[in-house]
Amino acid sequence: MIERYSRPKMKSVWSDKNKYDKWLKIEIAVCEAWNKSGLIPDDDIIKIRKASYDFDLFYEILGRTKHDMTAFLQSTTASMGKEGRWLHQGLTTSDVWDTATSLQLAESAELLDQELGFLESALKEKALKHKKTLMMGRTHGVHAEPITFGLKIALWWDEVKRGRKRLDDAKASISVGKFSGPVGTHATSPPYIERDVCDLLGLSPAPVSNQVIQRDRHAHFITTLALVAATLEKIATEIRGLQRTEIREVEEPFTEGQTGSSSMPHKRNPELTERVCGLARLIRGHAVTALENVALWGERDISHSSAERLIFPDSCMALDYITNLLTGVIKDLRIYEDRMIENIELTRGLLFSQRTMLLLVEKGLTREEAYKIVQENSMKTWDDGLDFRELITNDGRVTGIVSEQELSELFDYSHYTKYVDDIFEKASLN
Repeated sequence: MIERYSRPKMKSVWSDKNKYDKWLKIEIAVCEAWNKSGLIPDDDIIKIRKASYDFDLFYEILGRTKHDMTAFLQSTTASMGKEGRWLHQGLTTSDVWDTATSLQLAESAELLDQELGFLESALKEKALKHKKTLMMGRTHGVHAEPITFGLKIALWWDEVKRGRKRLDDAKASISVGKFSGPVGTHATSPPYIERDVCDLLGLSPAPVSNQVIQRDRHAHFITTLALVAATLEKIATEIRGLQRTEIREVEEPFTEGQTGSSSMPHKRNPELTERVCGLARLIRGHAVTALENVALWGERDISHSSAERLIFPDSCMALDYITNLLTGVIKDLRIYEDRMIENIELTRGLLFSQRTMLLLVEKGLTREEAYKIVQENSMKTWDDGLDFRELITNDGRVTGIVSEQELSELFDYSHYTKYVDDIFEKASLN
Protein backbone atom coordinates (compact mmCIF):
# COMPACT_ATOMS: atom_id res chain seq x y z
CA MET A 1 0.00 0.00 0.00
CA ILE A 2 1.25 3.46 -0.87
CA GLU A 3 -0.02 5.89 1.73
CA ARG A 4 -0.58 9.40 0.45
CA TYR A 5 0.10 11.79 3.32
CA SER A 6 -0.47 14.91 1.24
CA ARG A 7 -4.00 15.56 0.02
CA PRO A 8 -3.30 18.43 -2.39
CA LYS A 9 -6.76 18.75 -3.96
CA MET A 10 -8.58 19.18 -0.67
CA LYS A 11 -5.86 21.45 0.69
CA SER A 12 -6.20 23.67 -2.38
CA VAL A 13 -9.96 24.02 -1.81
CA TRP A 14 -9.23 25.60 1.57
CA SER A 15 -6.21 27.63 0.52
CA ASP A 16 -6.27 31.41 0.85
CA LYS A 17 -5.85 31.66 -2.90
CA ASN A 18 -8.98 29.64 -3.62
CA LYS A 19 -10.92 31.56 -1.00
CA TYR A 20 -10.03 34.98 -2.40
CA ASP A 21 -10.35 33.79 -5.99
CA LYS A 22 -13.93 32.94 -5.12
CA TRP A 23 -14.46 36.31 -3.51
CA LEU A 24 -13.30 37.96 -6.71
CA LYS A 25 -15.46 35.65 -8.83
CA ILE A 26 -18.48 36.57 -6.72
CA GLU A 27 -17.78 40.31 -6.84
CA ILE A 28 -17.51 40.16 -10.64
CA ALA A 29 -20.69 38.07 -10.88
CA VAL A 30 -22.56 40.67 -8.83
CA CYS A 31 -21.31 43.39 -11.17
CA GLU A 32 -22.52 41.28 -14.11
CA ALA A 33 -25.98 41.19 -12.55
CA TRP A 34 -25.96 44.96 -12.00
CA ASN A 35 -24.83 45.42 -15.60
CA LYS A 36 -27.72 43.24 -16.74
CA SER A 37 -30.09 45.43 -14.72
CA GLY A 38 -28.70 48.56 -16.37
CA LEU A 39 -26.82 50.09 -13.44
CA ILE A 40 -23.23 49.35 -14.46
CA PRO A 41 -22.27 50.62 -17.95
CA ASP A 42 -21.02 48.11 -20.54
CA ASP A 43 -17.64 49.84 -20.76
CA ASP A 44 -17.14 49.42 -17.01
CA ILE A 45 -18.15 45.75 -16.88
CA ILE A 46 -15.62 44.94 -19.60
CA LYS A 47 -12.88 46.36 -17.36
CA ILE A 48 -14.31 44.80 -14.20
CA ARG A 49 -14.08 41.34 -15.76
CA LYS A 50 -10.29 41.77 -15.78
CA ALA A 51 -10.09 42.71 -12.09
CA SER A 52 -7.49 41.06 -9.88
CA TYR A 53 -6.28 41.41 -6.31
CA ASP A 54 -2.76 41.80 -4.96
CA PHE A 55 -1.91 39.38 -2.12
CA ASP A 56 0.97 41.46 -0.73
CA LEU A 57 -1.11 44.61 -0.76
CA PHE A 58 -4.03 42.73 0.78
CA TYR A 59 -1.98 41.66 3.81
CA GLU A 60 -0.46 45.14 4.15
CA ILE A 61 -3.93 46.72 4.24
CA LEU A 62 -5.26 43.98 6.52
CA GLY A 63 -2.63 44.94 9.07
CA ARG A 64 -4.25 48.39 9.24
CA THR A 65 -7.95 47.69 8.75
CA LYS A 66 -8.13 44.39 10.67
CA HIS A 67 -11.00 43.54 8.30
CA ASP A 68 -10.65 40.91 5.56
CA MET A 69 -13.27 42.32 3.21
CA THR A 70 -12.19 45.95 3.22
CA ALA A 71 -8.58 44.85 2.76
CA PHE A 72 -9.60 42.59 -0.12
CA LEU A 73 -11.63 45.31 -1.84
CA GLN A 74 -8.87 47.91 -1.49
CA SER A 75 -6.25 45.47 -2.80
CA THR A 76 -8.49 44.88 -5.82
CA THR A 77 -9.56 48.43 -6.63
CA ALA A 78 -5.99 49.74 -6.21
CA SER A 79 -5.18 48.68 -9.77
CA MET A 80 -8.53 49.73 -11.25
CA GLY A 81 -9.91 52.96 -12.53
CA LYS A 82 -13.31 54.51 -11.82
CA GLU A 83 -14.96 51.18 -12.61
CA GLY A 84 -13.64 49.91 -9.28
CA ARG A 85 -16.37 51.85 -7.49
CA TRP A 86 -18.92 49.23 -8.56
CA LEU A 87 -17.32 46.38 -6.61
CA HIS A 88 -19.37 45.27 -3.58
CA GLN A 89 -22.37 47.24 -4.85
CA GLY A 90 -25.22 46.79 -2.34
CA LEU A 91 -23.46 43.97 -0.52
CA THR A 92 -22.31 43.22 3.00
CA THR A 93 -19.31 41.08 3.87
CA SER A 94 -21.37 37.97 4.59
CA ASP A 95 -22.93 38.03 1.12
CA VAL A 96 -19.51 37.35 -0.35
CA TRP A 97 -17.95 35.36 2.46
CA ASP A 98 -20.83 32.98 3.11
CA THR A 99 -21.48 32.35 -0.58
CA ALA A 100 -17.80 31.64 -1.18
CA THR A 101 -17.89 29.23 1.76
CA SER A 102 -20.84 27.46 0.15
CA LEU A 103 -18.76 27.01 -3.00
CA GLN A 104 -15.82 25.67 -0.99
CA LEU A 105 -18.01 23.22 0.93
CA ALA A 106 -19.62 22.02 -2.30
CA GLU A 107 -16.18 21.47 -3.84
CA SER A 108 -15.12 19.58 -0.72
CA ALA A 109 -18.22 17.40 -0.88
CA GLU A 110 -17.36 16.39 -4.45
CA LEU A 111 -13.83 15.36 -3.45
CA LEU A 112 -15.10 13.49 -0.40
CA ASP A 113 -17.67 11.64 -2.45
CA GLN A 114 -14.95 10.61 -4.88
CA GLU A 115 -12.81 9.22 -2.04
CA LEU A 116 -15.80 7.44 -0.50
CA GLY A 117 -16.49 5.94 -3.92
CA PHE A 118 -12.99 4.44 -3.92
CA LEU A 119 -13.61 3.02 -0.44
CA GLU A 120 -16.97 1.63 -1.50
CA SER A 121 -15.36 -0.13 -4.47
CA ALA A 122 -12.58 -1.59 -2.31
CA LEU A 123 -15.12 -2.91 0.19
CA LYS A 124 -17.26 -4.40 -2.56
CA GLU A 125 -14.29 -6.23 -4.05
CA LYS A 126 -13.31 -7.70 -0.68
CA ALA A 127 -16.89 -8.60 0.23
CA LEU A 128 -17.39 -10.57 -2.96
CA LYS A 129 -14.02 -12.29 -2.65
CA HIS A 130 -14.72 -13.41 0.92
CA LYS A 131 -18.43 -14.02 0.51
CA LYS A 132 -18.10 -17.59 1.83
CA THR A 133 -15.01 -17.17 4.05
CA LEU A 134 -16.20 -18.60 7.37
CA MET A 135 -15.32 -16.75 10.55
CA MET A 136 -16.65 -16.42 14.08
CA GLY A 137 -19.37 -13.91 14.80
CA ARG A 138 -19.00 -12.22 18.17
CA THR A 139 -21.37 -10.40 20.49
CA HIS A 140 -20.10 -8.68 23.65
CA GLY A 141 -16.66 -9.78 22.43
CA VAL A 142 -17.68 -13.41 23.03
CA HIS A 143 -18.09 -16.11 20.37
CA ALA A 144 -21.68 -16.28 19.12
CA GLU A 145 -22.32 -18.10 15.83
CA PRO A 146 -20.42 -18.27 12.55
CA ILE A 147 -20.72 -15.59 9.90
CA THR A 148 -18.61 -14.96 6.81
CA PHE A 149 -15.99 -12.29 6.48
CA GLY A 150 -17.73 -11.20 3.29
CA LEU A 151 -20.92 -10.51 5.26
CA LYS A 152 -19.02 -8.35 7.72
CA ILE A 153 -17.55 -6.31 4.88
CA ALA A 154 -20.91 -6.16 3.07
CA LEU A 155 -22.31 -4.48 6.18
CA TRP A 156 -19.56 -1.84 5.99
CA TRP A 157 -20.10 -1.39 2.24
CA ASP A 158 -23.81 -0.77 2.73
CA GLU A 159 -23.15 1.81 5.44
CA VAL A 160 -20.60 3.67 3.32
CA LYS A 161 -23.23 3.86 0.58
CA ARG A 162 -25.65 5.46 3.03
CA GLY A 163 -22.93 7.90 4.03
CA ARG A 164 -22.49 8.98 0.42
CA LYS A 165 -26.24 9.59 0.14
CA ARG A 166 -26.19 11.69 3.32
CA LEU A 167 -23.22 13.64 1.96
CA ASP A 168 -25.12 14.35 -1.24
CA ASP A 169 -28.06 15.65 0.79
CA ALA A 170 -25.73 17.83 2.89
CA LYS A 171 -24.10 19.21 -0.25
CA ALA A 172 -27.52 20.22 -1.56
CA SER A 173 -28.33 21.88 1.76
CA ILE A 174 -25.19 24.01 1.69
CA SER A 175 -25.26 24.86 -2.04
CA VAL A 176 -27.02 28.18 -1.55
CA GLY A 177 -25.99 31.77 -2.05
CA LYS A 178 -27.07 34.93 -0.25
CA PHE A 179 -27.05 38.45 -1.71
CA SER A 180 -29.69 40.18 0.37
CA GLY A 181 -27.44 42.88 1.83
CA PRO A 182 -27.24 44.02 5.44
CA VAL A 183 -29.71 42.19 7.72
CA GLY A 184 -31.19 40.38 4.74
CA THR A 185 -33.90 42.83 3.63
CA HIS A 186 -32.70 43.16 0.00
CA ALA A 187 -32.98 46.94 0.46
CA THR A 188 -29.63 47.47 -1.27
CA SER A 189 -29.53 44.29 -3.34
CA PRO A 190 -32.86 43.35 -4.91
CA PRO A 191 -33.96 39.70 -5.14
CA TYR A 192 -33.42 39.66 -8.90
CA ILE A 193 -29.73 40.50 -8.36
CA GLU A 194 -29.42 37.59 -5.95
CA ARG A 195 -31.17 35.27 -8.41
CA ASP A 196 -28.96 36.26 -11.32
CA VAL A 197 -25.73 35.96 -9.31
CA CYS A 198 -26.68 32.55 -7.94
CA ASP A 199 -27.46 31.37 -11.48
CA LEU A 200 -23.97 32.42 -12.55
CA LEU A 201 -22.43 30.57 -9.59
CA GLY A 202 -24.49 27.40 -9.88
CA LEU A 203 -26.17 27.90 -6.51
CA SER A 204 -29.74 28.29 -5.29
CA PRO A 205 -30.74 31.55 -3.59
CA ALA A 206 -31.38 31.15 0.12
CA PRO A 207 -35.18 31.51 0.39
CA VAL A 208 -34.87 33.69 3.50
CA SER A 209 -31.73 35.02 5.15
CA ASN A 210 -30.73 37.69 7.59
CA GLN A 211 -27.16 38.93 7.36
CA VAL A 212 -25.79 35.40 7.04
CA ILE A 213 -26.63 32.08 5.45
CA GLN A 214 -28.23 30.19 8.29
CA ARG A 215 -25.85 27.96 10.23
CA ASP A 216 -28.20 24.99 10.47
CA ARG A 217 -27.06 24.32 6.89
CA HIS A 218 -23.42 24.25 7.95
CA ALA A 219 -24.26 22.13 10.98
CA HIS A 220 -26.01 19.67 8.66
CA PHE A 221 -22.87 19.45 6.56
CA ILE A 222 -20.38 19.04 9.41
CA THR A 223 -22.54 16.59 11.37
CA THR A 224 -22.81 14.56 8.17
CA LEU A 225 -19.01 14.49 7.93
CA ALA A 226 -18.93 13.38 11.56
CA LEU A 227 -21.39 10.58 10.85
CA VAL A 228 -19.38 9.39 7.85
CA ALA A 229 -16.26 9.53 10.03
CA ALA A 230 -18.09 7.45 12.65
CA THR A 231 -18.63 4.77 10.00
CA LEU A 232 -14.93 4.80 9.15
CA GLU A 233 -14.11 4.59 12.86
CA LYS A 234 -16.47 1.62 13.18
CA ILE A 235 -14.65 -0.22 10.39
CA ALA A 236 -11.24 0.73 11.74
CA THR A 237 -12.15 -0.34 15.28
CA GLU A 238 -13.23 -3.77 14.08
CA ILE A 239 -10.02 -4.24 12.12
CA ARG A 240 -8.03 -3.23 15.21
CA GLY A 241 -9.93 -5.77 17.28
CA LEU A 242 -9.43 -8.56 14.77
CA GLN A 243 -5.71 -7.78 14.66
CA ARG A 244 -5.26 -8.43 18.39
CA THR A 245 -2.68 -11.15 19.01
CA GLU A 246 -5.24 -13.44 20.62
CA ILE A 247 -7.50 -13.20 17.53
CA ARG A 248 -5.22 -12.24 14.60
CA GLU A 249 -7.72 -12.95 11.83
CA VAL A 250 -6.82 -9.84 9.85
CA GLU A 251 -3.90 -7.44 9.87
CA GLU A 252 -3.15 -4.03 8.48
CA PRO A 253 -0.65 -3.82 5.63
CA PHE A 254 2.92 -3.94 6.97
CA THR A 255 5.57 -3.17 4.40
CA GLU A 256 9.15 -4.36 4.24
CA GLY A 257 11.40 -2.19 6.36
CA GLN A 258 8.52 -0.83 8.41
CA THR A 259 8.91 -0.85 12.22
CA GLY A 260 6.18 -1.12 14.80
CA SER A 261 8.05 -0.22 17.98
CA SER A 262 11.27 1.49 18.98
CA SER A 263 11.90 -1.13 21.65
CA MET A 264 10.13 -4.35 20.54
CA PRO A 265 11.15 -5.50 17.06
CA HIS A 266 8.33 -8.06 16.84
CA LYS A 267 5.55 -5.47 16.94
CA ARG A 268 3.12 -4.98 14.04
CA ASN A 269 0.62 -2.49 15.40
CA PRO A 270 -2.68 -1.31 13.87
CA GLU A 271 -1.34 2.23 13.57
CA LEU A 272 -3.29 3.23 10.46
CA THR A 273 -6.70 2.25 11.79
CA GLU A 274 -5.84 3.85 15.13
CA ARG A 275 -5.17 7.06 13.20
CA VAL A 276 -8.58 6.77 11.54
CA CYS A 277 -10.20 6.47 14.96
CA GLY A 278 -8.30 9.43 16.37
CA LEU A 279 -9.20 11.81 13.56
CA ALA A 280 -12.83 10.64 13.58
CA ARG A 281 -12.98 11.94 17.14
CA LEU A 282 -11.64 15.29 15.97
CA ILE A 283 -14.38 15.60 13.34
CA ARG A 284 -17.01 14.58 15.87
CA GLY A 285 -15.85 17.42 18.12
CA HIS A 286 -16.16 19.87 15.24
CA ALA A 287 -19.78 18.74 14.79
CA VAL A 288 -20.53 19.99 18.30
CA THR A 289 -19.02 23.38 17.44
CA ALA A 290 -21.07 23.56 14.23
CA LEU A 291 -24.25 22.90 16.21
CA GLU A 292 -23.37 25.63 18.69
CA ASN A 293 -22.86 28.06 15.79
CA VAL A 294 -26.53 27.80 14.78
CA ALA A 295 -27.71 30.28 17.42
CA LEU A 296 -26.46 33.83 16.78
CA TRP A 297 -27.57 37.16 18.23
CA GLY A 298 -30.24 39.03 16.27
CA GLU A 299 -29.59 39.15 12.54
CA ARG A 300 -26.05 37.94 13.17
CA ASP A 301 -22.93 38.19 15.26
CA ILE A 302 -19.51 36.76 14.38
CA SER A 303 -19.03 34.27 17.21
CA HIS A 304 -19.30 31.55 14.54
CA SER A 305 -16.66 33.03 12.25
CA SER A 306 -13.50 32.28 14.21
CA ALA A 307 -14.59 28.67 14.81
CA GLU A 308 -15.55 28.10 11.19
CA ARG A 309 -12.11 29.14 9.98
CA LEU A 310 -10.93 25.97 11.74
CA ILE A 311 -13.76 23.45 11.67
CA PHE A 312 -14.61 23.69 7.97
CA PRO A 313 -11.15 23.03 6.51
CA ASP A 314 -10.12 20.71 9.34
CA SER A 315 -13.22 18.51 9.05
CA CYS A 316 -13.03 18.28 5.27
CA MET A 317 -9.29 17.60 5.17
CA ALA A 318 -9.40 15.10 8.04
CA LEU A 319 -12.25 13.11 6.49
CA ASP A 320 -10.59 13.20 3.08
CA TYR A 321 -7.38 11.88 4.65
CA ILE A 322 -8.85 9.05 6.73
CA THR A 323 -11.09 7.91 3.89
CA ASN A 324 -8.06 7.59 1.64
CA LEU A 325 -6.12 5.92 4.45
CA LEU A 326 -8.83 3.35 5.16
CA THR A 327 -9.25 2.57 1.46
CA GLY A 328 -5.57 1.60 1.34
CA VAL A 329 -5.97 -0.57 4.43
CA ILE A 330 -8.95 -2.41 2.93
CA LYS A 331 -7.22 -2.95 -0.40
CA ASP A 332 -4.09 -4.46 1.17
CA LEU A 333 -5.65 -6.04 4.25
CA ARG A 334 -4.00 -9.30 5.28
CA ILE A 335 -6.68 -11.92 5.86
CA TYR A 336 -5.85 -15.14 7.69
CA GLU A 337 -8.56 -17.63 6.78
CA ASP A 338 -6.89 -20.56 8.58
CA ARG A 339 -6.80 -18.53 11.75
CA MET A 340 -10.51 -17.81 11.39
CA ILE A 341 -11.21 -21.56 11.36
CA GLU A 342 -8.91 -22.11 14.35
CA ASN A 343 -10.83 -19.50 16.30
CA ILE A 344 -14.17 -21.07 15.37
CA GLU A 345 -12.93 -24.31 16.93
CA LEU A 346 -11.68 -22.63 20.11
CA THR A 347 -14.93 -23.27 21.97
CA ARG A 348 -15.16 -26.91 20.90
CA GLY A 349 -18.56 -26.77 19.28
CA LEU A 350 -20.33 -24.37 21.64
CA LEU A 351 -21.45 -22.32 18.67
CA PHE A 352 -24.03 -25.05 17.94
CA SER A 353 -25.87 -24.41 21.22
CA GLN A 354 -28.80 -22.49 19.76
CA ARG A 355 -29.25 -24.88 16.88
CA THR A 356 -29.24 -27.82 19.31
CA MET A 357 -31.83 -26.14 21.52
CA LEU A 358 -34.11 -25.41 18.56
CA LEU A 359 -33.87 -29.00 17.37
CA LEU A 360 -34.90 -30.27 20.80
CA VAL A 361 -37.87 -27.91 20.77
CA GLU A 362 -38.84 -29.25 17.34
CA LYS A 363 -38.68 -32.76 18.83
CA GLY A 364 -41.28 -31.89 21.46
CA LEU A 365 -39.45 -30.49 24.47
CA THR A 366 -40.48 -27.20 25.97
CA ARG A 367 -38.11 -24.32 25.39
CA GLU A 368 -37.19 -24.30 29.07
CA GLU A 369 -36.39 -28.05 29.04
CA ALA A 370 -34.30 -27.75 25.88
CA TYR A 371 -32.48 -24.67 27.21
CA LYS A 372 -31.59 -26.48 30.45
CA ILE A 373 -30.13 -29.49 28.65
CA VAL A 374 -28.05 -27.38 26.29
CA GLN A 375 -26.88 -24.99 29.01
CA GLU A 376 -25.76 -27.86 31.26
CA ASN A 377 -23.61 -29.29 28.46
CA SER A 378 -22.37 -25.83 27.54
CA MET A 379 -21.14 -25.18 31.09
CA LYS A 380 -19.28 -28.51 31.07
CA THR A 381 -17.62 -27.43 27.84
CA TRP A 382 -16.63 -24.08 29.33
CA ASP A 383 -15.53 -25.32 32.72
CA ASP A 384 -14.05 -28.76 31.99
CA GLY A 385 -12.62 -28.21 28.50
CA LEU A 386 -14.83 -30.89 26.95
CA ASP A 387 -16.24 -30.96 23.41
CA PHE A 388 -19.84 -29.81 23.24
CA ARG A 389 -20.59 -32.02 20.25
CA GLU A 390 -19.43 -35.12 22.07
CA LEU A 391 -21.38 -34.20 25.19
CA ILE A 392 -24.58 -33.73 23.20
CA THR A 393 -24.02 -36.93 21.22
CA ASN A 394 -23.65 -38.87 24.50
CA ASP A 395 -26.54 -37.23 26.36
CA GLY A 396 -29.39 -39.73 26.58
CA ARG A 397 -31.95 -36.92 26.88
CA VAL A 398 -30.92 -35.93 23.37
CA THR A 399 -30.22 -39.27 21.71
CA GLY A 400 -33.54 -40.57 22.95
CA ILE A 401 -35.40 -38.19 20.63
CA VAL A 402 -32.81 -37.24 17.96
CA SER A 403 -31.55 -39.69 15.32
CA GLU A 404 -27.87 -40.23 14.40
CA GLN A 405 -28.51 -38.66 10.98
CA GLU A 406 -30.02 -35.57 12.58
CA LEU A 407 -27.09 -35.28 14.98
CA SER A 408 -24.66 -35.54 12.08
CA GLU A 409 -26.43 -32.75 10.22
CA LEU A 410 -26.72 -30.68 13.40
CA PHE A 411 -23.01 -29.89 13.58
CA ASP A 412 -22.56 -28.62 10.02
CA TYR A 413 -20.98 -25.19 9.51
CA SER A 414 -22.64 -24.78 6.12
CA HIS A 415 -25.94 -24.28 7.91
CA TYR A 416 -24.79 -20.78 8.86
CA THR A 417 -23.89 -19.68 5.35
CA LYS A 418 -26.85 -21.05 3.39
CA TYR A 419 -28.51 -17.63 3.00
CA VAL A 420 -25.39 -15.58 2.29
CA ASP A 421 -26.21 -15.41 -1.43
CA ASP A 422 -29.71 -14.17 -0.58
CA ILE A 423 -28.31 -11.42 1.66
CA PHE A 424 -25.91 -10.25 -1.04
CA GLU A 425 -28.75 -10.25 -3.55
CA LYS A 426 -30.99 -8.29 -1.17
CA ALA A 427 -28.23 -5.72 -0.80
CA SER A 428 -27.68 -5.61 -4.58
CA LEU A 429 -24.07 -6.56 -3.95
CA ASN A 430 -23.01 -8.45 -7.02
